[in-house]
Amino acid sequence: MSLIILDTCVNCDVCEPVCPNKAISLGEVYYVIDPALCTECVGHFDNPQCVEVCPVECIPHDPDHVESHEQLMLKYEHLMAKAAP
Repeated sequence: MSLIILDTCVNCDVCEPVCPNKAISLGEVYYVIDPALCTECVGHFDNPQCVEVCPVECIPHDPDHVESHEQLMLKYEHLMAKAAP
């Protein structure tokens, strides 16, 4: 499943640059994750990098965007194909 950033986010700016899919951006109040781009770092890393660096542990799984590991891998492959020159 995709990840979500909770309203306990302190806008520390460490999650956005570590996201390999550029799924994280600054929202109106705090950072947000685009579920269409989030693969939980499947295809890139063993663990979601935003979760690894978040100092306030405010990035859980998003229950509204449940995806299996296989679905996340397919999304990763699709995103990489779109990004290829």
